[in-house]
Amino acid sequence: MAKTSLSFVCQNCGAAFNRWQGKCESCGEWNTLVEEAADGASIPASIRSKRRGRLFTLESLTGKSADAPRLPSGMGELDRVIGGGFVRGSVLLLGGDPGIGKSTLLTQATSLLARQGHRVVYISGEEAVAQVRLRAARLGLADAAVQLAAETSVEDIVATLSEGAVPRLIIIDSIQTMWTDTVESAPGTVTQVRASAQALIRFAKKTGAAIILVGHVTKDGQIAGPRVVEHMVDAVLSFEGEGSQQFRILRAVKNRFGPTDEIGVFEMTGLGLREVSNPSELFLSARDLGSPGTAVFAGMEGSRPVLVELQALVAPTTLGTPRRAVVGWDSSRLSMVLAVLEAHCGVKLSGYDVYFNVAGGLRINEPAADLAAAAALVSSLANAPLPTDAVYFGEISLSGAVRPVSLSSARLKEAAKLGFGRAVLPESARGDAGSNLGSNLGSDAGLILNTVGNLTSLVADIAAKGKPRKTDDAAKASPEKTTPEKNTTPARFRSGER
Repeated sequence: MAKTSLSFVCQNCGAAFNRWQGKCESCGEWNTLVEEAADGASIPASIRSKRRGRLFTLESLTGKSADAPRLPSGMGELDRVIGGGFVRGSVLLLGGDPGIGKSTLLTQATSLLARQGHRVVYISGEEAVAQVRLRAARLGLADAAVQLAAETSVEDIVATLSEGAVPRLIIIDSIQTMWTDTVESAPGTVTQVRASAQALIRFAKKTGAAIILVGHVTKDGQIAGPRVVEHMVDAVLSFEGEGSQQFRILRAVKNRFGPTDEIGVFEMTGLGLREVSNPSELFLSARDLGSPGTAVFAGMEGSRPVLVELQALVAPTTLGTPRRAVVGWDSSRLSMVLAVLEAHCGVKLSGYDVYFNVAGGLRINEPAADLAAAAALVSSLANAPLPTDAVYFGEISLSGAVRPVSLSSARLKEAAKLGFGRAVLPESARGDAGSNLGSNLGSDAGLILNTVGNLTSLVADIAAKGKPRKTDDAAKASPEKTTPEKNTTPARFRSGER
């Protein structure tokens, strides 16, 4: 009998080693190496296939190619993210935090397809059939003809799905619970996840059924298991959201059949997920008007303009090193904006703690938020509320210049539609934005364009409207503790002072 060779495989990145060690040299994680049988080690060499390769036809780049047929799910936000519908034979990987609503989203999507007359199968490896039925009943979808099963064997699943009509959509919840007889490993290990996903992908490509694999996520928000699974599938979707917030965001990290910069916005309600056709109204619904440190940013998520509130709090620090806390934005980007404000605008922030937050839990990645972030920071420092009817967008360079961004007209159209009266934007984008705005909205749109060529002018305008804080009034009321300032410019805005 052939001796089975063993190897130690990292459960985080999938790297294999000949001996056990505490730290994975590939990804740097500790205590992730697990002993597993090497792939193909249990197959004797005498029975391995030794056939010659077959010849296939090579084609040129020119020629007619039909678009991949799509199956709309009936959920507009889901179809927007995946590119218009499910492509036949495609495999999607859906990840998200526990309890975020992945099963709820898939239950609603399968029910809508089943009501259209398509065969839809929901395979659960974590819940019993009764539990899935309870969720469907709570959502009011118990009458949908969705076929359910609680099974974890990939061979049994493939054999069952091969009988009868080919399902149009198959849900595997989740891929970490599946196992196959072809490898000798426990369910959830790197080898089992990879082999199970490969068998299901082969079935999808052969039959034309679309499959959605649900994946667990780690504490860092990454989909658990080997990264090779993400390369095997056609699309990787991330379902994001905060447990304390009512909305959820579906984002495409990878998509072979559609864009990767689109998002779908849902609101979690007692009857399941509700599609949000206008996310800007949701993000701005609880906006605190007239408060210093808040600015409305006109951003873009794919082809959809989204208006969101940026919040900043600048407070004197008692620590040797000021604290910088950021939620929803890149911390390196915030550090760059703070450095530009101090180097070119005379805004001394080295003695202040800075807290920055994107309201509603949305994460912003585009540099067009620089101008809105700078306005919110200066507003908080100067105690000067920004106009409640103004939106901001623009990229800040290291020299302090405000650079133009793409799709200015779409941002302005969304702002005008929501009732905003003015927009602060880069000076070089005025001509294009103004012409597009006029041609699309008409001259009576009422949107005033305030252009900014350098960040210094914006800081000066905001600082001039600053108001003394209550602590400053109390200090002035006690002459024995302080002397009045002859210079009306706040000390934190004076060049060379702190």
